[in-house]
Amino acid sequence: MKYSQLIGIVSAIAVIIVCYFPWTIIESNNMVIYGMHAPDTNFGRPGLMNIIVSSASIILFAIPRVWAKRTNVFVTIFNFAWSIRNYILVASCLMGECPVKQVALYLLVAFSAVMLVMSVLPKLNIKPSAE
Repeated sequence: MKYSQLIGIVSAIAVIIVCYFPWTIIESNNMVIYGMHAPDTNFGRPGLMNIIVSSASIILFAIPRVWAKRTNVFVTIFNFAWSIRNYILVASCLMGECPVKQVALYLLVAFSAVMLVMSVLPKLNIKPSAE
């Protein structure tokens, strides 16, 4: 694809932005769980790894080398797996109480999936070797 690297960079920036929006709301305790702030839970900062890996992916999307594109596939697979982990961790029901999922939690998984697809479709100009 012609614009796969640009779409990948934009979706990585979107993943970073989504980590600062509310992911779930636990209504009984009046708690809002963000990607970078989960008060009164043991979640820590669930979106921190997504931010770190997405930042690395932005750099790898921008480098026009074969090794960078191959490494980026691994990095985006890890980012997608971590966003699925965050979805399962933050949205799961505990002790009969289910949190209210917000749009940002779905966007996190969607933008991570777009990053993964765009990393598999790089545009590279490979010079033919003289045989």
